Amino acid sequence: MCPGSATALASQGVTAAQPGPPPLEPDDNGPLYEARKKIYPQNVSGTFRRLKWAMLVVGLGIYYFLPFVRWDRGPNAPHQAVLIDIPGRRFYFFFIEIWPQEIYYLTGLLIIAAMTLFLMNALAGRVWCGYLCPQTVWTDLYIAIERWIEGDRRKHLKRDQQGWSFERAARAASKHFWWLMIAWWTGGAWVLYFADAPTLIKGLATFQAPLVAYVFIGILTFTTYTLAGWMREQVCIYMCPWPRIQAALTDEYAFNVTYRYDRGEPRTSLKKAATLHAEGQAAGDCIDCLQCVYACPSGVDIRTGPELACIQCGLCIDACDAVMAKIGRPTRLIAYDTDVNIERRREGLEPVYKIVRTRTVLYAVIITVIAAVMAYTMATRRNDGVNVIHDRNPLFVRLSDGAVRNGYAVHILNKTLETQRFALRISGLPDANVEVIGGELHANGDPVIDVGPDQSREVRVLVTTHQRLDPEASIPLTFTVVSSEGAVAASAADHFLAP
Repeated sequence: MCPGSATALASQGVTAAQPGPPPLEPDDNGPLYEARKKIYPQNVSGTFRRLKWAMLVVGLGIYYFLPFVRWDRGPNAPHQAVLIDIPGRRFYFFFIEIWPQEIYYLTGLLIIAAMTLFLMNALAGRVWCGYLCPQTVWTDLYIAIERWIEGDRRKHLKRDQQGWSFERAARAASKHFWWLMIAWWTGGAWVLYFADAPTLIKGLATFQAPLVAYVFIGILTFTTYTLAGWMREQVCIYMCPWPRIQAALTDEYAFNVTYRYDRGEPRTSLKKAATLHAEGQAAGDCIDCLQCVYACPSGVDIRTGPELACIQCGLCIDACDAVMAKIGRPTRLIAYDTDVNIERRREGLEPVYKIVRTRTVLYAVIITVIAAVMAYTMATRRNDGVNVIHDRNPLFVRLSDGAVRNGYAVHILNKTLETQRFALRISGLPDANVEVIGGELHANGDPVIDVGPDQSREVRVLVTTHQRLDPEASIPLTFTVVSSEGAVAASAADHFLAP
């Protein structure tokens, strides 16, 4: 690859960088907002490009095809592996089933996601932005489609500079058609997570699907096409809050894509570097070829130091490594490195790496603890529940024969998808008579209550005793519901009150 020039950069609105680290003070005379200059990312190959392709294929493969994976949950249950069943008030994820009252699981997942993002930032800066962020993934796919139709950077740039022609219009129409198809399938795949995928696809194709499905597909088609096709790096620079947040969470030991000044400076052309070496003068390994700038999807010159627009994708590393290999110099002039090691290299010291440190350990501990608590509560949760509310007015009734009666509202919950039959037992007051209004009597004398699938049922329970009780006595009672198999399903406590 031949050295670039300031003229080549000027055609993209990029100014050639000066050797050395960036100035500490910003330019106060510059505009607060700069109009977008179209970027023509150059295709590169290498370790990080392959890693990004792998992330893209795996991520989009999961997103697009996961709704079609089946999971047998038995009768009366949906067989889609991942399903947000709003009418049925369920969230299914393979063998996991979440109910509406378990919103705390969503809270736990959000905390784990945040801590994982913080941990990734502490280890490798904006690695999420470079490889896993949906904006990055879909933009990568759109750029690949654009490169396939328009050609690589030089061909695309040349066509745009020559103005409109029939060929250019045809290529642009083809590109936008495929962009819209990807955006449409992106929106369509999202709605498939909210209904049985094959059934909904048939309904969409025959125009019998709910209107809300078409509306959301349209919204997501528009947003994907706009954000990934037109706005691209502008989303990362101006819309996304994470670049601002992560700067406050990182430290000097986090890995970031870094230009190694100690090795690259003073930069000069390949021919001039040979002359300087022959004269015994110093010359850096950077030959100012600008391949790192051309490869960057955000148009960043990594040699000027950290920038908010840099998403740490590593494509500049692959571009620079290819140049270094061709001119016979060591690779990784640009590499993932830490701020500490930049200073140590300037001082002639060996680099040091600290993966395990206070913040990384803290994030890992928080993630582990919350995940363990969620796993334990999910493993020990029950499919049934019972709540008891004592009558408030009156608290008790003295019958004509001298007996004392208390009334209760017993609420029984059945979270399964099949009808359950529960026997109600009350302990704590021997020889008490238990009457359930609307219930049946079991063979052993216990009242039996049927609760439908995914339903709750409230029954009125009257407890009567002829025992002589102490004045103003408050006797603890335990209400227990027993399943048809004889296993204790759930229990609740209350009191029997005396005059």
